[in-house]
Amino acid sequence: MKKNQTRTLEASFRTRSENGEKRIEGYFATFRGAYQICPGCEERVDPHAFDGALEDDIRCLIDHDTRLVLGRTKAGTLELRTDEEGLWGSVLINPDDQDAMNLYARVQRGDVSQCSFGFDIIDEVDEFNNETGEATFTIKKVKLYEVSCVTFPAYPDTEISARRLDVERHRLEAWKKRQLARLHRG
Repeated sequence: MKKNQTRTLEASFRTRSENGEKRIEGYFATFRGAYQICPGCEERVDPHAFDGALEDDIRCLIDHDTRLVLGRTKAGTLELRTDEEGLWGSVLINPDDQDAMNLYARVQRGDVSQCSFGFDIIDEVDEFNNETGEATFTIKKVKLYEVSCVTFPAYPDTEISARRLDVERHRLEAWKKRQLARLHRG
């Protein structure tokens, strides 16, 4: 099990103002397609990865900063749900919180348009193509801690390094198998 993972993607965030309330809404994760972790290595999120995970007390943060809490499911200021597209969320912006209002303005202008989620992997399926050396990781189940509106994609080096080591190990194994097969034929 890999700990404290984050994933970032282009969001379809939007701001909404209704009945005097301001909200930021969008998808924090999508189930369509794959995310490239490094060359020859991609990751997918299974449509059931968040099953049961949304029952916990989840926070919405700014740039994964635990000091900058926008909303929280327990407080009723963050709503999360999954649909066929992915993990959708709506956070109620506190007008008395200057950090939240600043972010709202940045999302409204399009200056901040990416999102992310912080989690632990509970279950994952790894597929390696021995011929090409390519790898696909499918996240099957997570423990979700937070979702974030982010300025830049956040793939910490330790996550990428861990994945690259897995891929390189499997590429080496595939190369060895091909070489042994050539030796046995010749």
